Amino acid sequence: MTKIYTKNVFESTFTSKILSSVRMLGVFKLVLLLSLLFLNSADVFAQASRQITGTVRDESKETLIGVSIKIKNSNVGTTTDLDGKFKIMASSTDVLQITYIGYETIERVVGNSNQIDITMKSSATGLGEVVVVGYSSKKLEQISSSVSVVSGEKLRDVTSNEVSSLLQGKAAGVLVSTGSGSPTSGSTIVIRGAGSINASTSPLIVVDGNIGGTYNPTDIETITILKDAAATGLYGSRAANGVIIITTKTGKAGTTVMDFNTSVGLSNPNTGNFKLMNTAELYDYQSKFYSGLTPERKNNDTDWWDLAFRQGMVNSHQLSASGGSEKTQFYVSGNYYKEEGTQIVDSKTGYNFRSNLTQKLSDKLKLGVLLNGIFNKDTYNPTGTLYNAYVNLPFDAAYDATGSPIDPRFGTWYGRDRDNFLHTLQYNTSGARSFNVNADINLDYNITKNLTFSTNNRGRLNNYRSDSFNDKRSKGGATNNGTASASASYSNSFLTSNRLRYSNTFGNHSVGVLAVAEVEEGYNDNFSANVKNLPAGRDAFSTATDIVTNPSGGRDGYQFSKYLGQVDYGFREKYFAVASYVNEYSSRFGTNNPRGNFYQLGASWIVSKESFMENIKPITFLKVRGSYGTTGNAEGIGYYAALGLYSISSGASYAGLPGAAPSQKANPDLTWEKSKSANIGFELGLFNRIDLNVDLYQKEAASLLFFRPLPATSGYSGVFENVGNVRNRGLELSLTSRNLVKTLKWETNFNIAFNRNKVLEVNAGRTEVSTGARQPIAVGRDMDEWFMPVWSGVNPTTGAPLWENRVKDAGGKEYLTYTSNYNSATRQYVGQSSAPKFAGGIANNFEYKSFSLNTFFNFVYGNKVYNDSRFFFDSDGLYESYNQMNLAEGWNRWEKPGDLATHPKPIHGRADNSNATSTRFLEDGSYIRLRNVTLGYDLPKQILGRAKISRARLFVSGDNLWTLTKFSGTDPEVVLGDGVSSIKYPISKKVVFGFNMSF
Repeated sequence: MTKIYTKNVFESTFTSKILSSVRMLGVFKLVLLLSLLFLNSADVFAQASRQITGTVRDESKETLIGVSIKIKNSNVGTTTDLDGKFKIMASSTDVLQITYIGYETIERVVGNSNQIDITMKSSATGLGEVVVVGYSSKKLEQISSSVSVVSGEKLRDVTSNEVSSLLQGKAAGVLVSTGSGSPTSGSTIVIRGAGSINASTSPLIVVDGNIGGTYNPTDIETITILKDAAATGLYGSRAANGVIIITTKTGKAGTTVMDFNTSVGLSNPNTGNFKLMNTAELYDYQSKFYSGLTPERKNNDTDWWDLAFRQGMVNSHQLSASGGSEKTQFYVSGNYYKEEGTQIVDSKTGYNFRSNLTQKLSDKLKLGVLLNGIFNKDTYNPTGTLYNAYVNLPFDAAYDATGSPIDPRFGTWYGRDRDNFLHTLQYNTSGARSFNVNADINLDYNITKNLTFSTNNRGRLNNYRSDSFNDKRSKGGATNNGTASASASYSNSFLTSNRLRYSNTFGNHSVGVLAVAEVEEGYNDNFSANVKNLPAGRDAFSTATDIVTNPSGGRDGYQFSKYLGQVDYGFREKYFAVASYVNEYSSRFGTNNPRGNFYQLGASWIVSKESFMENIKPITFLKVRGSYGTTGNAEGIGYYAALGLYSISSGASYAGLPGAAPSQKANPDLTWEKSKSANIGFELGLFNRIDLNVDLYQKEAASLLFFRPLPATSGYSGVFENVGNVRNRGLELSLTSRNLVKTLKWETNFNIAFNRNKVLEVNAGRTEVSTGARQPIAVGRDMDEWFMPVWSGVNPTTGAPLWENRVKDAGGKEYLTYTSNYNSATRQYVGQSSAPKFAGGIANNFEYKSFSLNTFFNFVYGNKVYNDSRFFFDSDGLYESYNQMNLAEGWNRWEKPGDLATHPKPIHGRADNSNATSTRFLEDGSYIRLRNVTLGYDLPKQILGRAKISRARLFVSGDNLWTLTKFSGTDPEVVLGDGVSSIKYPISKKVVFGFNMSF
């Protein structure tokens, strides 16, 4: 039960809690609790007329913990305790405001009763929930733009330390993809299609209200994804690719809550439909075309794939404390995460500490101090282990008779590359480490009741270092008698954002005005060196006697500054409009056009609040909205893209002195890449059980930042220019249904997004960006469309490969013919793209008493993946010294005249380019994946109450347990813009056991 103490009684009780907790949690937790003792030394609760008690329950009569009970128009408040009970001092005329995320807000006049029990109803749509958008926060129902909100709880079902991976399939129009299953690799995020050629297509990240910042997934409260112009408005100058706003957890006034979360699991590589040949299979295959086979090859049957991969372990442990008084709130957490990669040696280790503190210094002034520190250590496999796992021959033994790894440079070795990664791993190492610190100091001052000034200030420091060592005893280190390389970088950025807000209500009118002045400066320096001639086993640079290349390094800096204004207007709480204007400067652009001007407009109408909707009972909510505006992009082009640059080169040296030669031509007119975006959407609620959001959008990026190559005779490699135009059009749909709401609860969340891309213009006088490439980026076509010879199968008479050959007669009429001569095959646009036709996800959440079951699927459909690795291990006899894949289901090889085959007759050392680039290796990349399934059990409260534990939960979770796809490789998921799968590190199946506890 929440209690109201004087200062001394509170401190005494709090101290006893600390001593009790120390015995339970140990030294690490003591550090956190001591900080809490300091923070709670202030007065906690204000005094009022008489004591009011009560209990808060939900519709199923379960008590609710942490519900906020506040006296309206005052700073007096409390929260419910472990039993859902509360105490507060109030007078008869006071109005209690009862709020809880996911439930409808209740207001209750105190009156003459001393006991007030509350039953809260779940919010049908969460429309009353306040979410962060831009530099402010709004209720969902008042937003006139396209946003998606993902709670931290729904985000963390998948086991990963990367937010990008956790977002996959969670929000319509947000496409997440990865090209590697390594725990040290990241993912790419594209919102509403790629809108740039040379510049970045990644969204802008905003953490706790400021651009940039660091975070850990365990500390995230919510993620808000801004997709259209009205939503991204205040970041419009840098938001052409959308905005992801991450809000971390904060403390709440009331009882101190401590959370301990721990999980341990195992991961295994997922090989999908892919399988390499063993000795018997490979020998039988090669015997049909290769006369060099000898019987002793069958003496070994080495599974190189099995040797390269392992069962890895995943650990995640977090301890946090939050709480405070009406004046002071705090959230402090520490997290440890370690994941072993399924490829031997690989691992990622991360340590994270966060402290979010807010202090009310006076009735008008509030201070916020946010600190986050992250230390990461990555260990990489220092050899070509992944490549050799695919191509090494099973004929070659990994170990000698004594059990030592064989050095393949000596003796008999049948594989082409003569590489045994097990031998190399005895000596070589590779890794990286980084330390990232992010600190915010924020002040909010209430000038008047309706006017507030805020200053948000952030400093960020990052140190990074990577090292690698190739021992002289290894194949990689033999050439230079042992090598070591290292690179280090340091970066910092400082940002100040000063904001003036005005808000007021005049009868049926509500007005909000925001003005912001913001400056961000950044600095970076880097250094790298590579030395040789090191003694065996010594990786220190001081033991080297020479260098491989001259040391290199540099310094960079940049600046952004902006001024913006925004006006929000509401009428009768059902008509809303927003308008904003942004002017921003960037040092990356030319002296003639360093500033960009952007504007955004949006409006919405809550139709369901009209009188003519009162009798339409099935419709509980209906809103239509629209927006239009411009946004910008300045990322991905380098700090000095507009300047004329020189490079140091040996070819420019003179008389033994270093020299420089021109490398980049100056362009003083270079300016912002601009995107125009239009969005129409509606939100529909039915029967208080079904919520549907639909958005139609068009996003057109113009003045694209493009590096145009120049002829060598110009003396420059190229110049950055504003050329080109790319358009994206799409449809997004999100559906939430509460199917069962009683003892058995069942909720479904579904989202799907369709996007179509078209290149409208590239640089003047050209129709393609990269003529002859697999994806040339051509005017009038999808920027990800494939361009290559079209595979036509196998000649049934000869077993030779066939490609399309399109020829024209004298009159210009085109005829389709077929050829076995690759050089005569027509290179053409194939009408297929690496971008999917649609993608999305579906989650089902079940609850029955103390049990919960959550399942989540994500899916991608209609994209074509180029399986480039088949060039090596599906080569029709060309590479007899590489292992080969077993044919996928439905595939077959030509053997005799009349065979209708998918694969040509294998020929040793063939010269007809059957495995060269063509649609033969272009495969369907569609898939549906069981991304996560979690079964949880909440321990009975009767047991926990005696131990003063508010909640304890056991769970078992599985990631990537099942994938349905036709793709012949290990995994169809690739970086979707690139669309190429080549010697891929497979994703892992994970099974994790965990325990969550709150007390």
